[in-house]
Amino acid sequence: MLYDLIIIGAGPAGLTAGIYASTRKLKTLIIDATEAGGQLASLYPEKGIDNYPGYVMTDAGHLAGNLVNHAKSMSCELHEREKAIELKDKSGHLLLVTDKTSYETKAVIIATGMGLFTPKRIGAPGELEFEGKGVYYKLPDRETLEGKKVMFVGGGNSALEMALLVCEQAETCLVHRRESYRADEVIVERVQGSNIEQIMSSQVVEIKGTDHVTSVVIKTDGKLEERPIDAIVVNIGTASEPLEMEGWGVDLEEGLIKVDTDMCTSRRGVFACGDVIAYKGKYKQIVVACGEAAIASNSAYKYIKEPYWAK
Repeated sequence: MLYDLIIIGAGPAGLTAGIYASTRKLKTLIIDATEAGGQLASLYPEKGIDNYPGYVMTDAGHLAGNLVNHAKSMSCELHEREKAIELKDKSGHLLLVTDKTSYETKAVIIATGMGLFTPKRIGAPGELEFEGKGVYYKLPDRETLEGKKVMFVGGGNSALEMALLVCEQAETCLVHRRESYRADEVIVERVQGSNIEQIMSSQVVEIKGTDHVTSVVIKTDGKLEERPIDAIVVNIGTASEPLEMEGWGVDLEEGLIKVDTDMCTSRRGVFACGDVIAYKGKYKQIVVACGEAAIASNSAYKYIKEPYWAK
């Protein structure tokens, strides 16, 4: 089977590219090494999103779900848990090799983001032992936290927003190793106006329990304090696996794909968009990635169909 377009990555950029490709009636396949939705679905499904146009406030999981459903409704073929490995030339077309099979296509859009992400750990004793037993890296079902003592660790938007989501139903505290947050000012104001206990210039040094977390030891100004805790949610960033770019045959800039204003790479028939690309003034936001995806999809269409107006 020959596809018109294969999109590598099913985050906001890849899904948007698929939606636009489908409006042009391009036979489109989207593949992703994990699950569709990207980081929004896999790492921060409960994270509040308040800067995506058209939504005063939504959560990341809901936005990701809408993008996935939209792409599917437009007849995009979607393959999850299939990793792209190499892109070869074949009879005037491209051959995408994955860990499961290979596909022939006229064009490719690379929208892999920053690669496969895993949450960073705090490295405290007990953290690994109690993972899933009171230690979490994304917000668990909020109903399970009702009336519990919950500690959040981190100082960015995600940590603060998750604490805000549960502070009305659980006894909530927020631990950050610095004197001030790195989160957006509007979110910091909401935290400061809430009932969340803020423990600044502190760090978690041990997590205790039996078959489940029962307490957490924190260190502040050299002093140790043990607090009874039912759940600790760690959100101090993510670490990404190095992107394997050697198999794409495109020019890179500091590990990212170089593109022009049309989202064209150095390789004929290969386009890119989202956090995987580099250009002067690049701003990593969901809405920007979606805009780049629309451009990449339109460029791919012009390459594949060669319409008279594009000449």
